[in-house]
Amino acid sequence: MGIVDALVRISQYLPEIKNPVKEVSFKNKLLWTTAALVLFFIMGNIFVVGLDKTQGFGLDLGFAQTILASQIGTIITAGIGPIVMASIFLQLFVGAKLIDIDIGSPEGRAKFQALQKVLAVILCFVEAVVYINPGLLVPAGGISLFNPMFWAVFLQIALGSLVLLYLDEIVSKYGIGSGISLFIAAGVSGQLFWQIFRFPVGTIITQGGILWNLFAFGDLLGILPVIAVIIIFLVVVFAEGMHVNIPITMGHRGTGGRYPVKFMYVSNMPVILAMALFMNVRIWSSFVQNVPILGGIFDFFAWATMMPNIGNNQLFTAVSSGSGSLLQGIVIQGFTALTMNALIQGFVFLGLLIIACIIFGWFWVEMGGQSTEAVAKQLEKSGMQIPGFRKDRRVIEKVLNRYIPPITILGSIFVALLAGLGDFVLAGIASGTGILLTVGIIYRFYEEIAKSQADLLAPLLGKI
Repeated sequence: MGIVDALVRISQYLPEIKNPVKEVSFKNKLLWTTAALVLFFIMGNIFVVGLDKTQGFGLDLGFAQTILASQIGTIITAGIGPIVMASIFLQLFVGAKLIDIDIGSPEGRAKFQALQKVLAVILCFVEAVVYINPGLLVPAGGISLFNPMFWAVFLQIALGSLVLLYLDEIVSKYGIGSGISLFIAAGVSGQLFWQIFRFPVGTIITQGGILWNLFAFGDLLGILPVIAVIIIFLVVVFAEGMHVNIPITMGHRGTGGRYPVKFMYVSNMPVILAMALFMNVRIWSSFVQNVPILGGIFDFFAWATMMPNIGNNQLFTAVSSGSGSLLQGIVIQGFTALTMNALIQGFVFLGLLIIACIIFGWFWVEMGGQSTEAVAKQLEKSGMQIPGFRKDRRVIEKVLNRYIPPITILGSIFVALLAGLGDFVLAGIASGTGILLTVGIIYRFYEEIAKSQADLLAPLLGKI
């Protein structure tokens, strides 16, 4: 018995959320989704017990917290990182043929999901150890295996990620959409709301939100990122509506129809996976920074997968920490602060992001049953065919190959550019990646709700 079969067998002993016995009503879906969301927010406000309060969080992971729905210092410090990284590792292993799994078959997908769950549970504990280092979290009494506070902090972070793992499973089976998407959208929305509407704290008036600074001090520059958020929102909504219609018919002389292939065919999952990978590179680089050779390699990749600080003054170097945006800085000082090092790092970052999104986009299409072969099988089973051609699955595949692979690549490049460029422009109130993901997630929530309502009104249409 190989390692893969052993891990699949282990998954049978892990706690599991049972599939619903009957169709879950729309009202109950809303209740389960709301309950998971409330619990997520509560966990995000419960701080880890046993941390050394004199030590700050040395590594800036602001943008990473958006992608991983995490809150450094709380019990959801690791967020959904273990779940996402488990998916990334398995996709890379399957793609490199290191693991022999036919993801096109139901049995292969079931085995993949079992492996992903086991690996996610393991990573909950592995990442809990990674977060406990001088660059992030330091337990009271220091980092030592003989320190009880080390194990207390370790267990809290690991168990927090385990709870999110099962909340994601609950939402996927009993709620609307997926828990991963729900938590990301909730985190981004909360951050955006706080940055715009927060009131000043104590006597430090400058800590007020964008609207407070606008009305109290006439800070017109502060409203620029908000305008950028609206523009990105409209661009994503417009892109979500773009699609190519492939003509199909039911039978040789049956009723004609169209099969739409959306421009956002890959959804926003490639960006989630790519940014999560980048974030983990940064965390692991801080963990192995003192290891010869390996530390240097990780330092390089951490530099290449990180948004650059633009310029040397406080306004630009504070971009990643949330006190200003590149857009505001350019309006104030022009392009003189764009150093050569920053430009090189920016192009490298965008290049790697595009490549990663294309790779993960292809995997996502294959895993999600949206590949050319999978769609052709679905259309053939439904009795569909391409008008003007004989009824043959190979013909359907040939026609679909003209659209699905190019759209997969173009869609992946589009979301990568929108997320990457948005991160440069919006740093200070949110991230382009976060806004992109949130808009896409909300759009899909809307589609899920619309589908649920259609199922209630027309059960037969719902089955089709």
